[in-house]
Amino acid sequence: MSTTKTTLVAAASDGTVGVPGRPGRRIRALAVLGATAATLTVWAVAGPLAGIDLRVQLGSAPVQHVGPATVVIVTILAGLAAWGLLAALEHFTPRARTVWTAIALVTLALSLAGPLSGGVTTATKVALAGMHLAAAAVLIPMLTGRGDSR
Repeated sequence: MSTTKTTLVAAASDGTVGVPGRPGRRIRALAVLGATAATLTVWAVAGPLAGIDLRVQLGSAPVQHVGPATVVIVTILAGLAAWGLLAALEHFTPRARTVWTAIALVTLALSLAGPLSGGVTTATKVALAGMHLAAAAVLIPMLTGRGDSR
């Protein structure tokens, strides 16, 4: 006697097929790009527009300038890591979005220690924390599908 496993799939308006209630790869890729755009916007407003000198010093290391390339690279890597963890969790637990969201919020809270301790000035600390919050504000709802209008 053979057993077959049936998976419910739904065709999205963009022609992709996926599991209902879970964003497809296109939406998740847009989440990573959107988070990158959000952090780069905060950087542009704080740095070039407001004139905040975005410099950090971690421990006894030399002071480093936070430029746009750093912002883009770090945001993309963080977004891809978040997406990868969520995708892995989706293979192992039916509560992947809930587990991932909890991990994401804890990670966000821990990540704020970097800018708050490494920023050279108070304005830098606020700007860098704003970048972390901007990335989270895009990634968390978009990667989990909780940001849609359903």
